[in-house]
Amino acid sequence: MLRLISEAKPGDLPERTAAFERPRKGVQAARDFRALKIPSLPVAFRSWQEGDGILVFRHPVWSALTCQRFLKSGSPDRSGQHSKTHALGRALHILALAMVMMLVPSCFRRSNSNFTPPNETHEVTDEAGRRIAVPRKIDRIVSLAPNLTEIVFAIGAGNRLVGRTRYCDYPAEARAVAEIGDTMTPSVERIIALKPQVVLVSTASQLETFTRQLGEQHIAVYVTNPQSLDDVFRSIQDLGDLFGEHDRAASLIEGLRKRADVVAAATKQSPSVKVFYQVSGEPLYTIGRDAYLTDLIRRAGGVSVTAEVPTAFPRFSNEAALAARPDAIILPTGGSMGAANSTVAAALKNSPAVLNNRIYKINDDHLSRPGPRLIDGLEEMARALHPEAF
Repeated sequence: MLRLISEAKPGDLPERTAAFERPRKGVQAARDFRALKIPSLPVAFRSWQEGDGILVFRHPVWSALTCQRFLKSGSPDRSGQHSKTHALGRALHILALAMVMMLVPSCFRRSNSNFTPPNETHEVTDEAGRRIAVPRKIDRIVSLAPNLTEIVFAIGAGNRLVGRTRYCDYPAEARAVAEIGDTMTPSVERIIALKPQVVLVSTASQLETFTRQLGEQHIAVYVTNPQSLDDVFRSIQDLGDLFGEHDRAASLIEGLRKRADVVAAATKQSPSVKVFYQVSGEPLYTIGRDAYLTDLIRRAGGVSVTAEVPTAFPRFSNEAALAARPDAIILPTGGSMGAANSTVAAALKNSPAVLNNRIYKINDDHLSRPGPRLIDGLEEMARALHPEAF
């Protein structure tokens, strides 16, 4: 920033002007100034602290306004020496401009030494192992999964969320954010119109249809893919770092870990319960080896009867369900799903779980969303499987 000051008074020049009036040995420019035989110079620099980048011009007679007036009108001085006065005014004006040109670059270097260009990017690795370029400062986020929306709000970046799916209904503030469709088939046009810097997706399977289009608009796509509770904690921390909320994410994780440790301590001495987790009854889907819920059941004091089935959410045959013979069945229902998945699949009607009335309905939002509320699901599951431990 440059500032011209013309209301100077005689004698108010700062000490720094002495360097021009009393030049150091070997400084040719200063000797030239003295050759002009001017009582004092029209340029003075206010004492500054590093970084303020302000130049101040003062002179008791030759202010910037005075120089401009003489240059424009050529008004004669008291002795009538019009041309000399005009020449002197022009010389002083040129001198002031020269000093500005020499000193402005260094002032800008001082004031901008810590400045980060708003579009500067850096590379990060998402949970699909993809290297992507993202801005260092992210102000506009689109989430394509309810768990990611919940994480964004939980780490303090909810005010930067500009787009979400129709299923992103928690916390309540999320409902005020613009909707861009459902999780698997979002509207790419709506996403682009929102001008996000990054789009969050929960699995790599969401990438196929729209990554190329978003890439053409320089919109980064960041994938999360947790397969255990520790992976969920890692996702929370990674997103906290991505959005500049490291400490808040770390504090959130610390609290969640403590609650998980309480569950582990309570169920440590209890015998494991064979559990069938019913994702849906018709067709019958369950959880497999790669599902974070398999780890969650273990932490709750159970063991999934489908823990060795490949993939995360496999379709299960009726024959395999009959052979599984679980001691307990968990039905995620009653949350965003409403009454869906509230009935045990026909293939499990004669299982020990049904015969002993060990059917547990748990809020599906606490189980199907790998985010902060997954600990609520862990606690509910542990109390269901081991009521004696609580």
